[in-house]
Amino acid sequence: MSRVRSADTKPELEVRRIVHGMGYRYRLRSADVPGHPDLVFRRRKKVIFVHGCFWHQHGCKQYQMPKSRLKFWLPKLEKNVARDKKVLKELRASGWKALIIWECQLKSKPRVKNRISRFLGE
Repeated sequence: MSRVRSADTKPELEVRRIVHGMGYRYRLRSADVPGHPDLVFRRRKKVIFVHGCFWHQHGCKQYQMPKSRLKFWLPKLEKNVARDKKVLKELRASGWKALIIWECQLKSKPRVKNRISRFLGE
């Protein structure tokens, strides 16, 4: 568990490269924004979260439920999902818009780039 990164993961770095290449500038993990989003666009009042399919229980083909130590893993993963819902609710209540990019979606970079463009261009 100590080797699991919470920041600067490969999927997050990919999204940052895409966003930077599109010409957008952002802040990383602002402490004053609920949930410490991965990318924060203050002027636009928008945030982007890059979620790992396993840690946030996406349910895609890439996600696979652990087969051992279920008493440890299930509560941990369920807490992550509950926290995600709470954070999104807090963000909406304070006027922020959020985009979630899943790790599995990064296989199609043009599609991700299109989603980000539509989200930030609104």
